[in-house]
Amino acid sequence: MRLISICLLFACGQASSQVIVRVNDGKPVNIDANSLAELPRQVAVLQDHGKQVNYEGVLLHDVLVRSGVDFGQGLRGKQLSAYVVAIGSDGYQVVYALADFDPSITAFSIVLADRRDGKPLDSREGPLRVVVPQDKRPARSVRLLKEIDVVQLNK
Repeated sequence: MRLISICLLFACGQASSQVIVRVNDGKPVNIDANSLAELPRQVAVLQDHGKQVNYEGVLLHDVLVRSGVDFGQGLRGKQLSAYVVAIGSDGYQVVYALADFDPSITAFSIVLADRRDGKPLDSREGPLRVVVPQDKRPARSVRLLKEIDVVQLNK
């Protein structure tokens, strides 16, 4: 099984300024806030209990690429059986197909958000949240994000 983990480090209840990426049993890779700040910013609009909410952040695709996931010329073959698990610190977990992040396959824009309506996410949502604006309800939007795993299914 091929596994890439993106884990947020917490210090004093706040997310630190780095993301740790692990590929299988390989040496962890640190991606800091400056690296994330270099990525293009996106806005995602979500309906939250009938109210429009604007989230800001970076494409999760770009974070995955920066973390070593190779979309290359687009996913094909065995790569299409890979999946992504987003885990919140409250235990909430969501599974996405890796293809959900590939712009050669889908027009979806899944966002790793750090702001809501122009302000940093509060402690009930953040410091980071996965936002899936194309969904009819926010069930696949993971608040309190602490970990993302990319797994190649082997059968």
